[in-house]
Amino acid sequence: MEQRTARLTLLIDPRKKALFEQLCAEEDVTPSQKVRQFIREYIEQKTGEDWQKSSR
Repeated sequence: MEQRTARLTLLIDPRKKALFEQLCAEEDVTPSQKVRQFIREYIEQKTGEDWQKSSR
């Protein structure tokens, strides 16, 4: 798990945000957890599963 954090600010349509929050709640995850999951999966897709080993 990541040790440090950095803030990512984005703009999103209010309707999409509300639906995203609802869907996250149905999965019992926070929107932040889901976005972090999306980012991890995208990085792994683009660079491979060993991406953390190469960044240390």
